[in-house]
Amino acid sequence: MRTVKATAAAVTAALAAGAASVAAGRLASDAALKAPPGRPLPTEPRLTVHGTAAGQITLTRDLASLRPGTYGLAGDGSHAVVGPVLQGAPHLPDTVVRRLERVTHGLLHPRDRVWLTPNLYVGDPGSALGLDHADIDVPGELGPLPAWFVPGVRETWVITVHGLGATREHPLNIMKFLHRRHFPVLDVTYRGDLGAPRPADGLNHLGETEWRDLDAAIRYAVDHGAQRVVLHGWSIGATMALRAALHSELRDRVSGLIMDSPVLDWEATLRALARARHTPGPLLPLAVRAAQGRTGLYADRLADTTDPARLTAPTLIFHGPGDEVAPWRFSRRLAERRPNLIALHTVREAPHGAMWNADPKGYEEALRRFLTPLM
Repeated sequence: MRTVKATAAAVTAALAAGAASVAAGRLASDAALKAPPGRPLPTEPRLTVHGTAAGQITLTRDLASLRPGTYGLAGDGSHAVVGPVLQGAPHLPDTVVRRLERVTHGLLHPRDRVWLTPNLYVGDPGSALGLDHADIDVPGELGPLPAWFVPGVRETWVITVHGLGATREHPLNIMKFLHRRHFPVLDVTYRGDLGAPRPADGLNHLGETEWRDLDAAIRYAVDHGAQRVVLHGWSIGATMALRAALHSELRDRVSGLIMDSPVLDWEATLRALARARHTPGPLLPLAVRAAQGRTGLYADRLADTTDPARLTAPTLIFHGPGDEVAPWRFSRRLAERRPNLIALHTVREAPHGAMWNADPKGYEEALRRFLTPLM
């Protein structure tokens, strides 16, 4: 009897441990599959405000707070824009002083917890940039998709699509650049965004299903006068753009493709986000399997649907080795496979989705060179 009881206890313990591991894997996969728009990814550290002065802000010293470039600084109820590190400003060894460009809304107090974000602007193209625009709805597969349209005189439209942890405010960073070159710009949302339809399972499919919403935006553009479109996506928005350029029924209208920090290997991205949530290494394969079971994402099929061999549109990739979410090596390999069609613009010391922030002038010059023949 004691042996039977011991065996039963061991089996029960094993089953409980297995169930706990499965639950942990499922929870770890949420880092990618339930990344809320407009909230920081787990790779982005929280920083503490230590003080502000005229045109200056002192933050916790961290690799993030030492990044070159210009970023949004978001907190609960506040948003500001910070510029480069001020090397000559006095500070304690555990702090960093950056230029404080402006406070968009709210107040910054000592001990506030904040994080850097690629979003410099809050609002719409009118309130944030002073650009005339229209609020429109793109007819999507699941329902109306809110979008901003900034008119221009060219027959080539630029369709912008944000990525993980961001909203359609992110493309506002380059909106004035595109407007000065007279491109009509359609800045779109997709399923799961604020105001857009929710997918039935409530999960982010890392571009595999979301690309059909971008396809709907291409159709909208063509139906409203676009002769050609250039797709500009960040993160999984870049993945969506690649899928659309390969599989849309209107892919012949795609004259150019711009991918910023593209997610080209979803397993690597999921592992990176789960690891940033302090998921133990042995549980990372469970997180991948949980994602497969919940979304139907499988590496073999995804590799086939994003095969660049069939790509015909000129492509520009912005990416760099500092990206902890979508590894740069996959962009480098992609560019090496099609060197006559795909150009890789490497940006150093830039986090995921923030290639423009780290080097705005270099980014816009590369954009200018790429877009000029497509006008």
